[in-house]
Amino acid sequence: MRHGLVWLISIAILALAGCTESVTRHDNPRILLMGDSMMSVHGMTGASVSHAVEKRLREPVVDRSVAGARFLYKLPISGAAGMNITKQYRAGNWDWVILNGGGNDILFGCGCGLCGHKIDRLISEDGRKGVIPGFISKLRQDGAQVLFVGYMRTPGVTSPIEHCVDEGREMDARLARLAELDRGVHFLSLEGLVPNGDRSFHALDLIHPSAKGSDAIGARIVTEIKR
Repeated sequence: MRHGLVWLISIAILALAGCTESVTRHDNPRILLMGDSMMSVHGMTGASVSHAVEKRLREPVVDRSVAGARFLYKLPISGAAGMNITKQYRAGNWDWVILNGGGNDILFGCGCGLCGHKIDRLISEDGRKGVIPGFISKLRQDGAQVLFVGYMRTPGVTSPIEHCVDEGREMDARLARLAELDRGVHFLSLEGLVPNGDRSFHALDLIHPSAKGSDAIGARIVTEIKR
């Protein structure tokens, strides 16, 4: 019941989420962004993470993120439409591929409880095996630098995902180990982005970023790319 309520609350904010881009906003794009609603939210209002990256880099970003997307997603038709994050990828002359994901797999796949097996399927403890490392390996074979972005932390007040903190930290640790294996793979933690008690970085559901939060995530991404 608890997780059903989380889902219903989330639907309200996802009305603001953007759709997968099948046609680029510009010619000859070099940056591709993929992932779930953390990336796609505010896409229809021009205030998503990809818009924040575009604004700062003055480079076009193709945004194929989809609200509700997962890595472990089996339905073929909706999966091909982007609900499976690995299916969001389109081959191209990408310099950078920016992506996130795994949160929906954990929140709705195991309720952020007894999630060891689910996390292992996403990425092993040493960062070498799982769906995420396998997918990133494919992206690297196509020549792109890969930037995997972690999730925002809660603002320190009661939120529907407060019980997911430990799982989020474990995912971050494993992704950081993956990044250490390849100089072309980078992990960006969003820990410390949200000041304790500050709700302004989150939407009303206290799960997704507000427009301010999306802009702040985009700013951190650009800092990492420039580095």
